[in-house]
Amino acid sequence: MSEIPADLRAAFEAYESALMVDDVEVLDAAFASGPDVMRGDAAGLLVGDEALLAFRRLRGGVPARTIESIEYRPLAPDVALLVSVSRYRGGGSGLQTQVWQLIDGSWLITAAHVTGRAQALDRTVWRSVGDPFFQGAWEGPLVGLTVAVKDLFAIKGFRIGAGNPTYLEGARPETTTAAAVADLLRGGASLRGIARTDEFAYSIAGDNPHYGTPPNGAVPGALPGGSSNGPASAVATGQAEVGLATDTAGSIRVPASYQGLWGLRTTHGLVPRQGLLPLAQSFDTVGWLTRDGDTLQRVADWCLSYDGSESTESVWGESTTDLPWRFRVPTEVRANADPGTLAAFDALLAALAGSADAPAVDDVSIGELDAPAAAFRAVQGAEAWRNNGEWLTAHPGAVGPAVAERLRAGAAVTADAEASARSSLVPLRARLVDLVRDAVLIFPTAPGPAPARTAEPADVDATRAATLRMTVPAAVAGLPAVSVPLLTVASPLGDAPVGVCLVSRAGTDIALVRLARRLAAAALTRTEPTA
Repeated sequence: MSEIPADLRAAFEAYESALMVDDVEVLDAAFASGPDVMRGDAAGLLVGDEALLAFRRLRGGVPARTIESIEYRPLAPDVALLVSVSRYRGGGSGLQTQVWQLIDGSWLITAAHVTGRAQALDRTVWRSVGDPFFQGAWEGPLVGLTVAVKDLFAIKGFRIGAGNPTYLEGARPETTTAAAVADLLRGGASLRGIARTDEFAYSIAGDNPHYGTPPNGAVPGALPGGSSNGPASAVATGQAEVGLATDTAGSIRVPASYQGLWGLRTTHGLVPRQGLLPLAQSFDTVGWLTRDGDTLQRVADWCLSYDGSESTESVWGESTTDLPWRFRVPTEVRANADPGTLAAFDALLAALAGSADAPAVDDVSIGELDAPAAAFRAVQGAEAWRNNGEWLTAHPGAVGPAVAERLRAGAAVTADAEASARSSLVPLRARLVDLVRDAVLIFPTAPGPAPARTAEPADVDATRAATLRMTVPAAVAGLPAVSVPLLTVASPLGDAPVGVCLVSRAGTDIALVRLARRLAAAALTRTEPTA
């Protein structure tokens, strides 16, 4: 076996030492620069020095470990492969595979793959998990599906945590199971576990100051989207087939868009909310996340039909008939998309126009969106404070700063201001209801791909504001909306998914999923990544 060159061993040991103290400057210098350098792990592949730099800024070091052994293989002149086995002080072992190249007299890493120690539980995704966590019926149309339940739904014998450890500690065990959970169990699905949420579901970014940020299953290093971040990440990373979640201002649609999932926000009030911890009852809606349209159809058919659910009214009257193959693009919503997303969306429409199953597509106006978004936030904030203000007052400092600020803003909304805000939303609701009588709205689900975890707070806030202008109209109108992963857009972290949102008239949820699957089939070729 060849001896490791002394200068290569020294470079390797310097890199390991920097890892232990999270010396980002030394770690940066240990990797080659340029667009071809790579690093992969269980979360995915990062390509290019910018993506790796962002990752290292976020990682915060690695658990303490020692190197048990190193295997060295020369691959070519000045190119070497090192495979090292690490032993963690906290138990378990891992593997590092690195390609080093001698560049300008220094050994630098050009490619790396890390196999970390096995984790029984990713605490950023799961609060509690099992295989199964809760067994469903042994027969039914949903047999074989596992469900990640957002930590807002009651499960008999367990507490609701709402994404906050102090709230979880003081909660009482639930005496019944929420109807939305029970429907899935009765259909044969089993619960994989209770998944994380942003605190009190009051965010659409997907970060949690107490439990960490779940991985984005589509784009390593990106935010997962919230507040249904746990269920979305569980589904996107293959840990569950279905995410049971809620959508108040986009909390299903946004993580679906960010992680390349199918996500359905149901007609407001269609799925019962008993046993659901509310954020803002005027807009809170139950829905599901899946990796494919067929699974979403299975779930919707069971949970929303008369035959499938004892706890919802029949919607077969509306959904037996297919929705019209006619789309309308709200120009004001479309204008919120960033240039890359807009180009990909327009390319999709062009591809549809040239397909054998070309739909009719028209541009329409729904009016300016800043004022309705502000009115929505006022109503949402007032209701959120009524639901959580007493608890927040009794537990100062228990909630992260971003959510605490939103709740305090809700406390400042007077009764007159709330009433005025509600009245101002009536025209937008009426306009959308009119537009979907004989067509379906279509537009990008979000302004663009998921922001990087290292994005500046001001940039994340700007993305949030733009996103709300796109997600609020369907919430205000109480209409069903589905996000379909049809766009691919270039981002600083690599090619990333962006959803296409369809909105139809109330009660047509099952037919809307059918239409979304038809749309996906008609888009024979996805749009190319756009810079």
